[in-house]
Amino acid sequence: MGQLTVAVTDYGFPNLDPEEGVLRPIGFEFVTGQCKSAEEVAVLCKDADAILTQWAPITSDVIHRLTRCKIIVRYGIGVDNVDLEAARACNIPVVNVPDYAIQEVSDHTLSLMLSIVRKIPQVVNQVRDGQWQIAPCRPIIGLRDRVIGTAGFGNIARAVIHRAKAFGLRAIAYDPYVPDELFEELGVEKVDWDSLLGMSDILSLHLPLTEGTRHIINQDSLKKMKPTAYIVNTSRGGIIQTDALIDALHNGVIAGAALDVLETEPIAKDSPLLRMEQCLITSHCAWYSEDSLLLLQRYAALEIRRLFSGEKPLHIVNKVIAG
Repeated sequence: MGQLTVAVTDYGFPNLDPEEGVLRPIGFEFVTGQCKSAEEVAVLCKDADAILTQWAPITSDVIHRLTRCKIIVRYGIGVDNVDLEAARACNIPVVNVPDYAIQEVSDHTLSLMLSIVRKIPQVVNQVRDGQWQIAPCRPIIGLRDRVIGTAGFGNIARAVIHRAKAFGLRAIAYDPYVPDELFEELGVEKVDWDSLLGMSDILSLHLPLTEGTRHIINQDSLKKMKPTAYIVNTSRGGIIQTDALIDALHNGVIAGAALDVLETEPIAKDSPLLRMEQCLITSHCAWYSEDSLLLLQRYAALEIRRLFSGEKPLHIVNKVIAG
């Protein structure tokens, strides 16, 4: 195999040693950037054989200016920074890495759930302020026999449900793309969208961001939820219409929300969400552990190696036949 080039548009890792360990032995050299604009991406990637990208915009214009690209790999699960249709039209497979941080994201989801339901941050702050109450921050609901509902029933949602059952929660899920047999096998009740909203005491979101899911949590859907219900989101911020959530929390339409992802990141310092005790926000960090970081880098590089070794990548998301 002759000299090949992989362009890394942007990355937040300490180094690219895992990728280099996978790809240099089969003839790849690396060109790297920290691209913010589509133009920067186009210049860096024009003659690349493969692209690794984290957050940089891979727009239709960028894709149509590529001369040699055979694959685009997104570091992570979501691919909303890549124009999938333009890549499909150019027969370039877009590949994600959905299996690198299942444990971390599901652990973080349960951590947010427990924190918001048990009101842990509020109690900690009270103790720091010298208030010692053995039944603080009333009301706090018990979890046993409550209903956790997941929007989506993929790997992470199933891992969340597995953990939640240990707390005595009953599980329901909405996912029209998953066969009934899998729900039955895992002992989870399959429900429609309105039933998910109306039945869930804790609604955990595990959806990709698409035109169909953007703002799927809006004023109308929030009104269908129990006033005692909580929302947890570790998937994509754009699934929730922010203004509708602010109004719902302010007016007691739901009891609370715990969010690792926002429509706009980082969150504005003057956001009302930051001043609400019934809202917890973490910094899009659910995916992170030192272990998952290395897996993400290695798994992304392995998808490129598969393609250039005559195999089919494992996780093509735009219906292109490759290999």
